[in-house]
Amino acid sequence: MTSFAAPLMNCNMISKIEPHPVTGRIFNIQRYSLHDGSGIRTVVFFKGCPLRCPWCANPESRSHRTTFQRNKAKCIQCKTCAMDVDECPSGAWQQVGTDMTVDDVIAEVTKDDIFFTTSHGGITLSGGEVLSQAKFAIALLEKLKTLGYQTAIETSGHGNAKHLIKIAKLCDQVLFDFKIMDPDKAKTIIGIHLEHALDNFKQLAEHKIHLVPRLPLIPGYTMDLINIDKILDYLRPFKLTDIHLLPFHQYGAAKYQTLGIEYQLQDVPAPSNLVVENIRQHIAAHGYHVIIGG
Repeated sequence: MTSFAAPLMNCNMISKIEPHPVTGRIFNIQRYSLHDGSGIRTVVFFKGCPLRCPWCANPESRSHRTTFQRNKAKCIQCKTCAMDVDECPSGAWQQVGTDMTVDDVIAEVTKDDIFFTTSHGGITLSGGEVLSQAKFAIALLEKLKTLGYQTAIETSGHGNAKHLIKIAKLCDQVLFDFKIMDPDKAKTIIGIHLEHALDNFKQLAEHKIHLVPRLPLIPGYTMDLINIDKILDYLRPFKLTDIHLLPFHQYGAAKYQTLGIEYQLQDVPAPSNLVVENIRQHIAAHGYHVIIGG
């Protein structure tokens, strides 16, 4: 009986096999941001988030899947609509989420080098939740640090602690959101495991990470003084210097309609400048340098 052996691969053949590049699903790259870290920032928005904050300004980030939305203002109500981005004659149908390699993202953010140099700015990874695509975040941050960029992330801390620590060590700043401090309400309203998120914050502090707490001021959810004082009580042992306040706004309201998602805060007014200033003064009295807007 004749036997057939599979051909052996020599070393030269093996060396030519390249690993499949790591990709991340990105839904926006926003330039010239002044509120997501020091200096002028370019913000890379990761798609996918485990939380369901009713006030989310980026509801298109919730699903990790590539999604589509219809902009009613652009829609011409054509009779041949196939709900297809390439076929739509007016550009009303838009794809949300693009798979990009590390090099793809680098090619985009390096276009803003002049702004980083003149303002001591850099690149911030946001979302969604960066921890939902931790492998890609680590690969991207490693490349950015190799190239000498200032880096930061925005996070809720809701995710794998080992991944978070590895990501944080590649950052110059970690902007960490504190929302609802009642564990039951936090779980019911936004889906966060508060104890786990707070423990992740503690671990970052133990690793000497540059932490900047951020407090979204959401009427009816986070901005009452009882909730704010619980945040301050938790933060006191860490002896941090800065806190950022993020006042509620309605800038993302129109996105809910395009995505076909109910927006629960449609009729909630943004807090007045006086209310925000009073909260700023209250926190500043505890010894913090308070920045409105981050």
